[in-house]
Amino acid sequence: MNLESPKISVSKSPEEVFNFLSDVKNFKSLMPENISKFEVLGDDKFLFALKGMPEIILKKKEVIPPNKIILGAAGGKIDFSLIGNIVKIDDASSEVQLEFTGDFNPMMAMMIKGPISKFIETLATSIPKAI
Repeated sequence: MNLESPKISVSKSPEEVFNFLSDVKNFKSLMPENISKFEVLGDDKFLFALKGMPEIILKKKEVIPPNKIILGAAGGKIDFSLIGNIVKIDDASSEVQLEFTGDFNPMMAMMIKGPISKFIETLATSIPKAI
């Protein structure tokens, strides 16, 4: 399953956006209102939970400055990635798009597609306000 957030314009350079997203504690400011738990577990890992959902641990898997950050599931039964793609528009602005990829059975994919789409859209649209 592959889902993409809308492309969001940010009035910051790609380096500034990349540096913001590279610091896992900054993801707290991007989370939706229905977050029930957020905990930084290290320099490259954090745990979060949304009301009514299981806790999820995300870990930085790969960084390609200043254009891409890949976070992946750390532990748990489900393997997925959250990819932040950053594209330079000019020296003072960039465009960000989040991408969610995971391998789910058809029933699971059907159940989580809506909530995950809304979640990554919330994360992406929060970036310009948070930086």
